[in-house]
Amino acid sequence: MKELKLICALIVTTLVFLSCEKDSKTDEGAAYFGGEVVNPKNNFVILSKSENVLDTIRLDENNRFLYKVDHVEKGLYTFRLWASEGLEYQMVLLEPNDSLLFRLNTLEFDESLVYTGNGAKKNNYLIDLFLDGEAEDKTILGFSQLPPVEFERLLDSIRNHKLMRLKQFNSKNPSSDTFNNLVKGNINYDYYLSKEVYPFVNYGNTERANFNDLPDDFYDYRKDIDYNYCELMDYFPYYSFLKHHFENLALSEHFKKSDDSVFDLKSLNYNLIKLNLIDSLMVNDSIKNSLLVQTAVEFISNSKNTDDYDLVLQSYTAKNTNKKNHQYVTNMVNSLKGLKAGQRLPEITVLNYNNNELSLNKIINKPTVVYFWSSAYRSHNDSHRKATELKIKYPEVDFIAINANAKNVTNWKKQLSQFNYSKHDEFMFKEPEIAKHKLAISPINKVMIIDQDGKIVNAHTNMFSIMFEEELLGLLNK
Repeated sequence: MKELKLICALIVTTLVFLSCEKDSKTDEGAAYFGGEVVNPKNNFVILSKSENVLDTIRLDENNRFLYKVDHVEKGLYTFRLWASEGLEYQMVLLEPNDSLLFRLNTLEFDESLVYTGNGAKKNNYLIDLFLDGEAEDKTILGFSQLPPVEFERLLDSIRNHKLMRLKQFNSKNPSSDTFNNLVKGNINYDYYLSKEVYPFVNYGNTERANFNDLPDDFYDYRKDIDYNYCELMDYFPYYSFLKHHFENLALSEHFKKSDDSVFDLKSLNYNLIKLNLIDSLMVNDSIKNSLLVQTAVEFISNSKNTDDYDLVLQSYTAKNTNKKNHQYVTNMVNSLKGLKAGQRLPEITVLNYNNNELSLNKIINKPTVVYFWSSAYRSHNDSHRKATELKIKYPEVDFIAINANAKNVTNWKKQLSQFNYSKHDEFMFKEPEIAKHKLAISPINKVMIIDQDGKIVNAHTNMFSIMFEEELLGLLNK
């Protein structure tokens, strides 16, 4: 669940914000939102509603804050703050006359989050629903290895239990339609999501065989899908469902037109079908654009066939209405075309721990793995741990880490000390935005393999791929 939450957060907050046109932009009444942050990593909290950052609110000397939202628009808001593993965020439901306070410890962000005050019960309910979902994910993954009829029976029992629990909650705490629609939407779209991913996570057969084994009514709920669910537009379970829903639909259509039997994320035909389906079914332009850009970026990031990039870009461009996203994807395609195997890296200047400016090309003088990170994304700890393991197994290979988002040398050095990272093989870009564009750094945890002559072997790989060590062995055996 946290991984899905992170994925959605990166897509939604980095590339495009979701929003829904409404007849009334505000509701009568104000709401108060505040809290106390234990072990703060910075002295501010960012509060947003859809695409609008309402304010950056500073903590006082007791690490507390209180903020008034005038003429509050009922619905989900987002608050962000720096925690132990980077920038964290969580959703909060605010309605007129709420006076809501939270307390959290940045060392255990979601698990420590507790609300008090008017509006607390509904938000504590939402947090419990989120935390229960993390354990539930593992249970459902186990269920997913069962035959479809048995899987469906157990999944139905989980949804019915949740709906009964909501009914019991409302009998003691009568709640608004906004809250009930939000919770029911969460329950239903989590249920739908589990059924959408079933053919992909059942290990008994290939995806094609799994599709063929499904009962005829397995996806009957699709007639109830709302592709313009305004109250859930900013809620990551809904976006997560849509992402996997379109993967499922596209793969089903792809199998009808090909002899493939397994899911291939790098298939051109599959990705073109997926773009067409998103365009034909999604109603809201903002979330449509977000799904379109994610599909295009995932394909371009995973495929090594640069000849296919233009076909995906052409299809994407015809459907997308977000100019910023279009420029992003276009720049990514152009950059990756310049990072073909056998070419040298473009000229990039990096800074080392001693503040010396160095050419990235000149610090590479043996087989090298270059990996990127940012403290804003918790995956940086996993990347460094993996690199440490690989250094021991492959001492002939250099491992260079570059903080792709760092703009302040002092803060970067503090982060190295905070996470206990080596000072000798860590660097930051002198000009981060230019460097990220030239090296097509998306996603942030991308990895590059460079040979001893400074030529690119693979400009877009992944240290966690089962094929990564084979790539290293191939490099060393050249």
